[in-house]
Amino acid sequence: MGALFCFSFFKEPRHLYNGMLFNWFAIVFLATLAFAILASGNRLLIAVTGTLFVIAVGIIILLFALHLVWLLWNAWLVWRREGHSLGNMLTLGIAVGLLLLEVAGTFGRQWIPDSLYDALTFFFTLSIGYELLALYNFLTILVLYNLWRPRHNRDYLIVLGAGLINGDKVSPLLAARIQAAVTFYQKQVAKNRPAPKIIFSGGQGEDEKLSEAAAMRAWAVDHGIPETDTLLEDQSKTTYQNMKFSKALITKREGAKPVKAAFFTNNYHLFRAGVFARAAGLDANGVGAATSFYFLPNAVIREYLAFVVLHKRRHIIIIGLIAVMAIMVGISAGVR
Repeated sequence: MGALFCFSFFKEPRHLYNGMLFNWFAIVFLATLAFAILASGNRLLIAVTGTLFVIAVGIIILLFALHLVWLLWNAWLVWRREGHSLGNMLTLGIAVGLLLLEVAGTFGRQWIPDSLYDALTFFFTLSIGYELLALYNFLTILVLYNLWRPRHNRDYLIVLGAGLINGDKVSPLLAARIQAAVTFYQKQVAKNRPAPKIIFSGGQGEDEKLSEAAAMRAWAVDHGIPETDTLLEDQSKTTYQNMKFSKALITKREGAKPVKAAFFTNNYHLFRAGVFARAAGLDANGVGAATSFYFLPNAVIREYLAFVVLHKRRHIIIIGLIAVMAIMVGISAGVR
């Protein structure tokens, strides 16, 4: 399983199923290790690993037990620091939804037939379980992809744009992306390798006074990047367009010559950007800039929901099969 994961990941790290392959490897590895420890007969080793296992399980149980408290606390923190936008309400929405489900599960039994209650319980339990499993696989590949680092021998660095403050100022989130590219540029130059060209990719929104690309370049130049080593891609409106238009700019400059590129965005957005880079035919992997920890839950959930939309047919089919099984459970309960 480890060899299968390594072959798949190192061949193409921008595949969602790599997270599933790694988790299969982890389960098989830990199970094999557990059997080997038990078979060794070493009491000290068994006691130490058994204690660590109990602690790990306890932490997981505690997280599940306090999930509503954690979600509500995070929602309050994000609202306080980031504003009341719809994108900042995800943890609050999930907390409210889970709370309503728990209330319905507790008080609904006396109002609906047992067969319908059993069917609904089966449906929501399996559906939530499936989505949690899919989310865990997504989190796994997101972390693994963030650990992947391009070598400092790139020809082009692509910085993905984000909204500007007051229509003309680089936000802290966007500044982190640019700084990651600036740091990469400086390290490559320090290794006595040719300086890469930095492509700043981002169009001008309706509420912006200039393009995101122009604002980003100004910020980078102010922080030591020669303007001659910068290029603007100022037409894109989406991440896919960032990749597609940046690739077109590179092709216009280099023709069919093979080039080495890397892109820069925030860590929570890194894997989806990689998927769009692959879809646009851009052979590039990314570097993720750090994001405030309190902001990550909302941001990661938003990224996961974006992947649900991208693969909506798969999710609809699986949830549909769960619904059919739930109906069968309800019918069976009604017959009894």
